[in-house]
Amino acid sequence: MITTPASLTLSDEERAVLSGARGPAPQLAMRIVVRMARILGARELVPVASAHIDGCLHHGDGGVEFAERLVSLGGKVAVPTTLNVGALDLLHPRRVRSAGHRREMALRQMRAYEALGCRPTWTCAPYQAGHRPRRGQDVAWGESNAVVFANSVLGARTNRYGDFMDICCALVGRASRTGLHLAEHRRATVVVDTGAINPVLKERDVFYPVLGTWLGATVDERVAVVTGLPETVTEDQLKAMGAASASSGAVGLFHVEGVTPEAPDLAAALGGQAPDTVLTAGARELRRVRDALSTTGTRQIDAVALGSPHFSREEFSLLEELLPREPFGIPFYVCTGRAEVRRLEASGRLARFEEAGVEIVADTCVVVAPILPTRGSVLMTNSGKFAHYTPATTGYDVVYGSLEDCVRSAATGRVTRDEGLWS
Repeated sequence: MITTPASLTLSDEERAVLSGARGPAPQLAMRIVVRMARILGARELVPVASAHIDGCLHHGDGGVEFAERLVSLGGKVAVPTTLNVGALDLLHPRRVRSAGHRREMALRQMRAYEALGCRPTWTCAPYQAGHRPRRGQDVAWGESNAVVFANSVLGARTNRYGDFMDICCALVGRASRTGLHLAEHRRATVVVDTGAINPVLKERDVFYPVLGTWLGATVDERVAVVTGLPETVTEDQLKAMGAASASSGAVGLFHVEGVTPEAPDLAAALGGQAPDTVLTAGARELRRVRDALSTTGTRQIDAVALGSPHFSREEFSLLEELLPREPFGIPFYVCTGRAEVRRLEASGRLARFEEAGVEIVADTCVVVAPILPTRGSVLMTNSGKFAHYTPATTGYDVVYGSLEDCVRSAATGRVTRDEGLWS
């Protein structure tokens, strides 16, 4: 092993990459990875088994130029790498109102990442497209919901790698051994007790974005273990909870006692130590959080959007059972990965959704691309993440409700919600 300044130790292989032995693109990437490791105070780098890239979404021309620079230098990812959403729906080009320079640059950025050897999954839920690292495996993932899902539900180890650190880690197969890559930083220090919540409510999907929103706002980046949830909690419910917690706060990892892989019991989640804090999630408090997810009290809505994180096959099955005989009265969008679109096509089920007026959006979503009607002003959703980001990114107000609420409301264009379980 060779030691560099700032107490960072590099292996001979890592030093060779830094000196250009594998070419200019890995050299540039390693320079950035090493610089960040020193800033973070890492003592060494950790090999990563895979990466998920958030930097493929167009926010400005600098991102295009960076990706194309890596391509021009001969860059190729060193580990299996999937891609987050882009700014275009490549399967349904007319879904996104984008033209001219902006569309050209968004497309160039997406194509550049493909040229780097990344898998064109174009989804914020790569775990639904077969990218599922093993428990204890170190990875370098971007996209906040994907990060918290990988850490919490799969038991893999990653920090939140932003643009464009994610692709640098992918090119060299290394990341800083800091944060959630370290076992001592993964133990829970906060216990969240949900025992006072109506057990019937905890069986419902609508509960989990609300709990996640409360969790993120309450614990921020601390690691919590949630007790009192049913052992039957589904992967989609944990997905929704994690996405909301990462949007409302900075949660990168949570545990659920008896459910998630690092929390077979409370003692294991706490690493055998006493918690720093014990919190109780109360029914009234969660009701206030649920109400705050809506930014307007209007009864009229202009569109419904589901699928943040991207809709899974199980969620499509739930929606299919609720579809009305007549088409929806307002635009009804479902955002999903292209892998799920292909499954619907192969099974012959896609036509049923189209008949009901469902507009399936792939490769992107309504909060990062101009898709929603230009004359609308109120969006209804069952997603805590959509509820958090929609007002700032689209100008729409938001009404939050369950999947069933969204379907019923879309039939008439007026809000219909089941308040019974929240009373």
